[in-house]
Amino acid sequence: MTESFSTLRVNADRMHDSFIHLASIGATGDGGVSRVTFSEEHLAARTWFRTEIENAGLEFHMDSAGNHSAVLACDDKNAPTLLLGSHLDSVPNGGRFDGALGVVAAIEVLRTVKENGISLKTKLEAIDFTDEEGTLVGLLGSAALVGRLHPEALKNPRGGRQNLVEGMRRAGLPEEAIFEAARPKNSLAGYLELHIEQGKRLERAGINIGIVSAIVGYGSYHMSFIGRADHAGSTTMEDRLDAGQGAGAFILAVRELVMQEFPSCVANVGKVKFSPGASNIVPACADLFLEFRSPDETQLSGLDVALMELAGRKAEQFGLKLLVEPLGKHKPNLMSANIQQAFQKSCNILGLSSMGLASGAIHDAQSLVNVCLVGMIFVPSVDGASHAPREYTKWEDCVNGANVLLQTVLQLAT
Repeated sequence: MTESFSTLRVNADRMHDSFIHLASIGATGDGGVSRVTFSEEHLAARTWFRTEIENAGLEFHMDSAGNHSAVLACDDKNAPTLLLGSHLDSVPNGGRFDGALGVVAAIEVLRTVKENGISLKTKLEAIDFTDEEGTLVGLLGSAALVGRLHPEALKNPRGGRQNLVEGMRRAGLPEEAIFEAARPKNSLAGYLELHIEQGKRLERAGINIGIVSAIVGYGSYHMSFIGRADHAGSTTMEDRLDAGQGAGAFILAVRELVMQEFPSCVANVGKVKFSPGASNIVPACADLFLEFRSPDETQLSGLDVALMELAGRKAEQFGLKLLVEPLGKHKPNLMSANIQQAFQKSCNILGLSSMGLASGAIHDAQSLVNVCLVGMIFVPSVDGASHAPREYTKWEDCVNGANVLLQTVLQLAT
């Protein structure tokens, strides 16, 4: 990167106009957006993105997994591609910044490079990945792009098989062609992603930029505490085999276990169902879904063992049987040390403070780990809010993140 590039900045006003226009697509009226994958609103956002690409004089590309891209070529037709981007789909009634900021910043970086006539040694591509949020499959587009999408994920998608089939039909995507989106490993020079933090660490520390060191690994289980249904009025407390009591005791104990023995980890029980489910019947069964996350593989394995032992003790305490069904486990993904150093250099150029931190959320970046160099940066989230209409990041922080992205692209691609 030549010294003159260090003064180059994105067009903050143009980027803001793009962001505001995008935020109006699927707006919920309370500050949020709802653009679930392949919904009418999501497809409208992708139409907007294509228009932005073509108006900027960039090449538009869509692959068989539905990933949408803006491409800026270089002189060498055989040069690899430096990807940057995120996703335009959202959770139901989500926030305006999650995913969208990364896509808007990525295309703004390409515009800035193009209009300044900068010679590149790699191609640049601003990409919007399909179904990052997991409405249907989760990380569908990024996994397909690197050849890591498993056929079973399409046969039994988390969002339901019929929803996937109907969604792909609306998007005009033949299911049998989706695996053709895989790119040769040597075709990718790297992947950079800008995202809001979705937590309070940067805001609390008063830091401009978070340089992501790793994306957490996670495990999940479906668990059933099995007891006995009895009359809730005539059965004494000591005579009950109450599945609800066992599940409740486990849920409370999970919090204490993690906070005391695994402080760098998190665990969550997000769904509980009692059966038969009447106020005058002692619950015979309590079904719950447990998820736990850690940026450290050893900690993740240790927490896994500790949680299963805890569940067994609570079942025994209340005289219950315990059924456990594993739903999946994924190792933590480390970000490239070289790209972390490039991000740090960019922060220094821009006079921005930074800190290293792990991502507690899942991102498309993890699909590309072990395929190419991968790096992520975070910008502060006000009050840590995300996946909700109150999600907000100050615009100056958004611009800071885009400029770090730009300066890092200039280091890696020129």
